[in-house]
Amino acid sequence: MSERLWSILADSFPKLLGYGVRVTIPLTIAAFALALVISVIVALIQYADVKGLRQICRFYIWIVRGTPLLVQLYLVFYGLPNLGVVLDALPAAILVLGLNEGAYMAETVRGALESVSRGQMEAGYCVGMNYLQIMAHVVLPQAFRTAFPGLSNSMIGMLKETSMAATITVMEMFRQAQVINGRVYEPLALYSEVAVIYLIFCTVLTWLQHRGEKRLSSYGGGRS
Repeated sequence: MSERLWSILADSFPKLLGYGVRVTIPLTIAAFALALVISVIVALIQYADVKGLRQICRFYIWIVRGTPLLVQLYLVFYGLPNLGVVLDALPAAILVLGLNEGAYMAETVRGALESVSRGQMEAGYCVGMNYLQIMAHVVLPQAFRTAFPGLSNSMIGMLKETSMAATITVMEMFRQAQVINGRVYEPLALYSEVAVIYLIFCTVLTWLQHRGEKRLSSYGGGRS
């Protein structure tokens, strides 16, 4: 490897890592938080079989899961201004990533909710709890323990999907790699370098996932 290339990589690594820490990770956290809220609401509506709203939720899941993330980003960032709705690039990316992943996570949460025995609902009513109390103190804690691995995988996937935000001008880690490459034109080296940083981030999240799973499996002596 030439001295010039080493110099480029040494200079670009802290810049890429900086954008990863300042933009990519916060973007992931914000979008995941939105997706988690959406997924819980959508899953609870389906679990409770709320007429009308359940059909709306199924329609939302069908639309999101049936269209590419890239198309969704373009529709929101470039398409909505034609209707008078203008969003900055970063909020648009958070919104689209949250809505997109929320549809997938909703199915994970719904499956986890349905894995909890319905008999526990009846037991909750027998001791004087209302529906919201049963959901908050009995059903949801067990469901989240079941859904934790799937939700963690969704977060890891979302971290990688943030690279798509570069297509709507969000200056995140991958976009910065594109900018640097436009100046020095070393695509193989620079994109390999950014891939390594993504790998580091995902490895850390995977380690945290495993730690979380171990703690949850030991909590209360395992699954009920």
